[in-house]
Amino acid sequence: MQNVLAKPTLRHELIEYSEKVINGDIVACEKHKWACQRFLFDLEREDTEEFPYIFDQERGERFLDWMRLFKHRKGVLAGQHIEPHIIQKFIFGNIYGWVHRETGYRRFTKGYWQVGRKNAKSQSLGAVGSYEAAALGEPAAEVYCAATKKEQAKIVWEETQKMIEGCGDLADKFRTAYGTITHLKSDSIIRPLSKEDRKSGDGYNPQCGIIDEYHAHETDEMYEVIESGMGARPQPLMMIITTAGLDLNNPCYRVEYQYVSQIIDPNNPIENENYFVMINELDKDDDIKDESNWVKANPILCSYQNGIEYLRKRLKAALDVPEKMAKFLTKNMNKWVSAKVNGYMKMDKWAECRSKVEEVEMDLRQFPVWLGSDLSATTDLTSLGLVFVLPDNKFVVKQHSFIPEDRLQERIKTDRVPFDLWEEQGYLTTTPGSTIDYSFVEQKAINWRNEGYQIQEVDYDKWNASQFAQNMDKEGFTTVEIPQMLRHLSMPTKDFRRLVYSGHIIHFDDPLLTWAIGNAVTKMDAQENIMLDKSKSKDRIDPIAAIINAFSRAMSGQTNDLSSHFLNNWRM
Repeated sequence: MQNVLAKPTLRHELIEYSEKVINGDIVACEKHKWACQRFLFDLEREDTEEFPYIFDQERGERFLDWMRLFKHRKGVLAGQHIEPHIIQKFIFGNIYGWVHRETGYRRFTKGYWQVGRKNAKSQSLGAVGSYEAAALGEPAAEVYCAATKKEQAKIVWEETQKMIEGCGDLADKFRTAYGTITHLKSDSIIRPLSKEDRKSGDGYNPQCGIIDEYHAHETDEMYEVIESGMGARPQPLMMIITTAGLDLNNPCYRVEYQYVSQIIDPNNPIENENYFVMINELDKDDDIKDESNWVKANPILCSYQNGIEYLRKRLKAALDVPEKMAKFLTKNMNKWVSAKVNGYMKMDKWAECRSKVEEVEMDLRQFPVWLGSDLSATTDLTSLGLVFVLPDNKFVVKQHSFIPEDRLQERIKTDRVPFDLWEEQGYLTTTPGSTIDYSFVEQKAINWRNEGYQIQEVDYDKWNASQFAQNMDKEGFTTVEIPQMLRHLSMPTKDFRRLVYSGHIIHFDDPLLTWAIGNAVTKMDAQENIMLDKSKSKDRIDPIAAIINAFSRAMSGQTNDLSSHFLNNWRM
């Protein structure tokens, strides 16, 4: 007689789970549903010519059994053996279960899981790190817990160490000394890795790279160190687990989150069969006060009452103290928020202003345009900004910047952005030598006029621009100095942002301009006048500074009485 109480297979369990997520029996966000749709679709095409992978549930279950060896170290379950939550079964059952039908090597060599705080991230990564070192079967495996700072890199490493020490079946199979956990039988190692530990990536041969809280990485340096060293491994794994963050210019959001969201989107043609993705977040219009939404970002935390109480307390604190709201949204609701201290612009609002038509289809030559400049030090970025005035109180903005050719690679390294790519795309010009040749800047303005742009005037900050203004005068341009003072720049700085938020600014998705706006912070006086603060902006803001200079005149119409315009309106 068949045992009706027999444990369901992992395949059956994940199919049932996916179907419940998709049909709404389990509350989940849209991207979580996409991940489940992807799994079911993969099962439909399993072991075919176009999809040469099979789901080996025994391999997936083997990793989950490895997790069960360890005990919870904190919280209400401390001291009890781990029983993987269904979301962990889905994620790691996929990562370890899918293999190539011929080689037997794993399908997924990268994994990305974005989830709220206190959803067993470190515990999951500790199990991954120890498994890759001791149980996967790769000889002399190197596992690195990578972060930019040593303290962050040691968080997962120390969690792994304590999990091993607390496991009676495994404690004597490992040795810890000098910051290295060694699996004695295979001579595999687990180490924290940070910028302080290395000068180059030479010599690393990672089997597994673990990146915890990738949102906090200002650069992709550690990611690249790990990935570039994996070439000799037949089935490496890069595992990223993170919450959302506050800086949309960091590589986690700007590159990884955007990319992985496209991979799982069933309506997007971008595919990557070797990258597993799970994103647990609130959907765009979800009410953060509605507790039924919380499980979308917290599938494990919301599975027990103490976790829900924790979120209630966090929400109350955020509502009582607005300064805490950004952290609640990112850490607990897993929503990306552009909320740097004194940050100038909400970058999601800026993104919504992207033109729906190409620039060539708009023919900007039919509109009057104001040309702003920001001529910084001769070794730095210099920018020209254009503000076209359209009917119905709308403005089109664009920029072009300049950088010394000999400084290009240095700036790529220090500013951590692809200036070389932006040059290829036409947003940037390099000038010969190690300093800016301002004749290139002047010629760009002349070229625009020759192309038919109706340039009304050239608006400049007099710092470092006296000769530039004189040359523009000689070329027949009207030039106007823009005082770089709070009372003069407050209204245009506020109004530009207000028009972005209301959808009255149009741009063409220039990545250099977007980067600059994301860098911009403001300073304020006692009367709440604001202006962009170059001294406090961590990275360069020259393109948006040039545009604000031009906008300060374009918004005023064609009045020549700049002082009276500002003095009459600066408190608005």
